[in-house]
Amino acid sequence: MNKSQLIDALADRFEGSRKDAAHALDAVLDTITRQVAKGEKVAITGFGSFEKAVRNARWVRNPQTGERVKTKKKAVPKFSAGADLKNVVSGAKKLPALPKPAKKAAAPAKKAAATAKKAAAPAKKAATTAAKKAAAPAKKAAATAKKAAPAKKAPAKKAPAKKAPAKKAPAKKAPAKKAPAAKKAPAKKAPAKKAPAKKTAKKA
Repeated sequence: MNKSQLIDALADRFEGSRKDAAHALDAVLDTITRQVAKGEKVAITGFGSFEKAVRNARWVRNPQTGERVKTKKKAVPKFSAGADLKNVVSGAKKLPALPKPAKKAAAPAKKAAATAKKAAAPAKKAATTAAKKAAAPAKKAAATAKKAAPAKKAPAKKAPAKKAPAKKAPAKKAPAKKAPAAKKAPAKKAPAKKAPAKKTAKKA
């Protein structure tokens, strides 16, 4: 079984979702790889443990030429099978039957959800249509009012004319004319009345 086939087998446990199965498998393998590379031991109870082992430098024989070659010191991954895995492989222990795939059980629920969605579609469409119809008169009235309103022309700004300051000529005061002195009329002298001479007493 290769990785693709393993994902297909796992998909039955993820409600038929191959994408979820692939994501789960990749997450598990990536986590184990990272921890073992750091030198950590990853132990899965009953299944086995993964760890990093160091292989010292040694002499080995090349199977093709028979020549002896010295290998370098290197680290290698090591897997130790767990007790349950060994017993199942040897036949001493039987695995429980696989649970029925949840895909069939989930199908009716999925179908019911799809039916409900289809039933809700007309109601949603009717509500949208009603809202549009209700909004249409108001929109039309607003457009009519907009057309009826006379467009206000912005008053043209006239540049203020700069008036040259008027030069005031100094007012010349006219010399006051003196009125000629009124000539006094000569006072007319009334003729003096001479008192009548007293008549002398009659001669005796």
